[in-house]
Amino acid sequence: MSYSNSIIFGPIPSRRFGISLGVDLSPSKKQCNFDCLYCELEGAKTVESMDTYPSVEEVISSIKESFIKHPKIDVITLTANGEPTLYPKLNELIDEINKIKQNAKTLILSNGSTIYNKDVFNSLLKLDTVKLSLDCVSEKCFKKLDRNHKSIDINKIVTSMIDFSNQTKNDFVLEVLFVKDVNDKDSELELLYKAIKDINPIRVDIGTIDRPPAYKVKPVEYSYLEKVANFFDGINTNIVFKNRPKQINSFSQEEILIMLKRRPLTKEDLENMFDLESREIVDSLVKNSKISLVDSSGVEFYKIS
Repeated sequence: MSYSNSIIFGPIPSRRFGISLGVDLSPSKKQCNFDCLYCELEGAKTVESMDTYPSVEEVISSIKESFIKHPKIDVITLTANGEPTLYPKLNELIDEINKIKQNAKTLILSNGSTIYNKDVFNSLLKLDTVKLSLDCVSEKCFKKLDRNHKSIDINKIVTSMIDFSNQTKNDFVLEVLFVKDVNDKDSELELLYKAIKDINPIRVDIGTIDRPPAYKVKPVEYSYLEKVANFFDGINTNIVFKNRPKQINSFSQEEILIMLKRRPLTKEDLENMFDLESREIVDSLVKNSKISLVDSSGVEFYKIS
């Protein structure tokens, strides 16, 4: 079977990563070890491995063709109609992509389930950015929300994420997707916070359902994500929410510093929360080195210096 016409999608503009060239490692069907309640793909039986997939040569050939057509690609994004780390030749593929990527960065979007597989772990260390999901920490919540294959152990996932964070020299980002009445309970939030503090990623993206899900579940409100961001004390937390509401207010210098001491704020936070005068105060604080603007894998955060 030839996959060459279906492997690549894009390039598409990404707010966080620039012009992204998508690479689908399971273009013919969904192959995933999760069957998440919120998945935008149709529900499907979980699998432990892929049984059909493009060859490394086909993937590399497709990427090369795309570079000829679209020379200004910022990031090559490995993803899948399912879970990309189930691709059996992942290590070889990453080595070959690194040979041809030119000035582009490499990124993988994974559910994090295979991070404790030594081969996968070592392969991911070779990528510029690794973005993994962590929706639940308790086994009960994990099974209910992510509906994982029986071979997966959530406790090993968290432990291996800590190890990966300690070993990688590149960017490691976590993503948490909240579903109403599933992983939004205070007890689960406390477990997530503790785990994320231990993992210590460069950034955490928090969001909720924004496309029709596979199963009958509902998104949380924006106000809940704001609550989570404030609860994740000391963590670079980026709220991802379509049609984010504006709540413009005026803040004094003291209020801004207190706010930033509690949690770093993104440029988007400021656009949606701060009036013009307050943003001028922020600019002044940056100029006087009281606070810093720090790039966190494509998202800029204002932090106490």
